[in-house]
Amino acid sequence: MPMKDPPALDAMPLGEIMSLLAAQKLPPVDQWNPQHCGDSEMRISRDGTWFHQGSPIGRAAMVRLFSTILRREPDGRHVLVTPVEKLDIDVEDAPFLAIELRSEGKGRDRRLAFRLNTDDLVVADNEHAICMEDRGHGVHPYLHVRGGLDALIARPVYYELANMALDDGEAPFGLWSDGAFFSMDATE
Repeated sequence: MPMKDPPALDAMPLGEIMSLLAAQKLPPVDQWNPQHCGDSEMRISRDGTWFHQGSPIGRAAMVRLFSTILRREPDGRHVLVTPVEKLDIDVEDAPFLAIELRSEGKGRDRRLAFRLNTDDLVVADNEHAICMEDRGHGVHPYLHVRGGLDALIARPVYYELANMALDDGEAPFGLWSDGAFFSMDATE
């Protein structure tokens, strides 16, 4: 059965986005502790493309499925985990890419919702922080997704955020979302 295209974030009220978030159910990968079985021969490139044995995975449904069993280990490695196996996966930067933004409200009353390249939705808040980090290739914006997994915020989305922050005029430079303030100052 083919997947339906997801609705555009700008067409959904934030209340509907919050309802979709509440309905998202992910496997309990943090509770699974199988033996390490080896390498998945998979890689997630910096631009969010998933590869298997050097070839891009073209089916969005497969990428979405694999993304639900992705976990970050305490030593920083990324693995694909099921109740019976654990396989390494190479992640060049962040495993997700934040590709779309929806903002409602202004200043302290703002809420920011992001769509990831896997069609997951994340609202920036205390548990899903926006931060500026240098991971060895310059300072870039990231959004915490879950369990040590982050999304690199795509350049066009970052520019939207920067314009909002400029309009808000906060000092330090940054944005509010769902009651939490996120500095966007790359020097902090």
